[in-house]
Amino acid sequence: MADWLRERCTRWPQATNPHLIVTSQAYRHPTSPQISYTGMRSAFDHIGLRPRQLWSDRVLDEAHETVDPVCLVRLFGIHPRVAVKYVHTAHPDKALPRIR
Repeated sequence: MADWLRERCTRWPQATNPHLIVTSQAYRHPTSPQISYTGMRSAFDHIGLRPRQLWSDRVLDEAHETVDPVCLVRLFGIHPRVAVKYVHTAHPDKALPRIR
């Protein structure tokens, strides 16, 4: 984590987002300079991760904490169908209706 924080500080010294994980959408204040997807991706390539993998892991981790797909929809802005799939994966023993 310390390495990532140092890397983030080096790559985006003007980032105004206080969160550990920075995305191309959430890294900046509207008045700050923009960052490209390629710029974000290079930091992840350096450590062997894909941003999508990290995001999916984050959603799944949150799904382990709740059986409410509406919570995931609100938190991550995902489609209800996707939220139900994450909840089913995290809680296979729970009987939620499947949305097709």
